[in-house]
Amino acid sequence: MDVKKRLKLIKEVGEEVTTEDELIELLNNNKNFVAYDGFEPSGQIHIAQGILRAINVNKMIDAGAHFKMWVADWFGMLNNKMGGDLEKIRVVGEYFIEVWKASGMNLDHVEFIWTSEFIKNNPNYWDTVMKLSMNTTVQRVLRCGQIMGRKESLSNPAAQILYPLMQAADIHHLGADVAQLGMDQRKVNMLAREIFPKIGLKKPIVVSHHMLMGLQQPATEEKDIVDRTIEIKMSKSKPDTAVFMTDSKEEIYRKLKKAWCPEKQAKENPILEWCKLIVFEKFDSFEITRPEKFGGNVSFNSYVDLETAYVKGDIHPLDLKQSTAYYINELIKPVRDHFENDPKAKKLKEQVESFKITR
Repeated sequence: MDVKKRLKLIKEVGEEVTTEDELIELLNNNKNFVAYDGFEPSGQIHIAQGILRAINVNKMIDAGAHFKMWVADWFGMLNNKMGGDLEKIRVVGEYFIEVWKASGMNLDHVEFIWTSEFIKNNPNYWDTVMKLSMNTTVQRVLRCGQIMGRKESLSNPAAQILYPLMQAADIHHLGADVAQLGMDQRKVNMLAREIFPKIGLKKPIVVSHHMLMGLQQPATEEKDIVDRTIEIKMSKSKPDTAVFMTDSKEEIYRKLKKAWCPEKQAKENPILEWCKLIVFEKFDSFEITRPEKFGGNVSFNSYVDLETAYVKGDIHPLDLKQSTAYYINELIKPVRDHFENDPKAKKLKEQVESFKITR
């Protein structure tokens, strides 16, 4: 695959690339490169973390990436996930990996690395954390609090200082050429780009993927792009804003039926966004099923055609939601089946569902 095609794939993943010139240079000089993302194991996994993550990882792999997936168990403990119980956090991490197995992620080119094991075996990691801490300010680090899902506050745990510095250190110690995390993690990646040259490290290219909208109506206040991204994404603490990877067919249809889907409006319409970023990535066409008195069935071969018809008023929101629920359920079904039929996966799911989810 030539550089132009590889770049196109990566830009399909990245809502923002910092910087494109650096990325082109990397692709010109390297057939393969290392990309990384990290995740805190924290309860159930929704379709943005499951299906959409698999889509994005596979595109990065097709573009030449060896993908290092950082299973951030210590970070989950720092962020008080699962009440800070590391044993539970590790169970959830195994559960996430099972979801990706069943979601079509190309695991032949994905390396799962557990934070706790890696750091224990790499004592130089803490040297990097200390050097990073000496070359920035408390105020600058506190501004990265959003990566933990927290607002900037002096009353937050001291982990809010340690966490961003460790996350920046991850980039170097994993040998990542590309930090390929969500837009909600942008600030810490920019921190790494600022500090790394000061301590003689290669700054990463940052490919920040779009955060899939939740099903709730977004608030109207103007905010910066990262704050806005965090506000409208789906939330595990608000289950009806998300579809989880083992939700039943009935739950999927119920959640989408009550979802925000303004008539004739494409902007900040989560149903249309799910169609664009998930359905049309996995299916060649999209069919609206409806009675003849409402126009009968109609099929679309591209997202653009679907959006155009919706904005014109040719498709009713309820019909769009019903059809989208069908396709989302088709994608979730193999994952449900895996957790019902595979003994290891079934046990993990039962364990995770038995945990009291904390944050």
